[in-house]
Amino acid sequence: MKLKLALAGVLLAGSVLPALAQSTYYIVQDSGTKHCKIVSQKPVTKEVTIVGMDGYPSETAAQTAMKTVKVCNED
Repeated sequence: MKLKLALAGVLLAGSVLPALAQSTYYIVQDSGTKHCKIVSQKPVTKEVTIVGMDGYPSETAAQTAMKTVKVCNED
């Protein structure tokens, strides 16, 4: 019985951890304020628009890319 529980815990951890490690970051622009920000979940609302690439592998990559996105740097 204990072995089955331990095995189930290991299998669960093994399936969840890779999903957590593969975060994707997005640069989004608020439609109302025109301000850009980085988010870790793909937006599903019409209040924001994805700008730049459709996903970056790390937050650092998204921050670097946001400096080059023209609509994020216009004042």
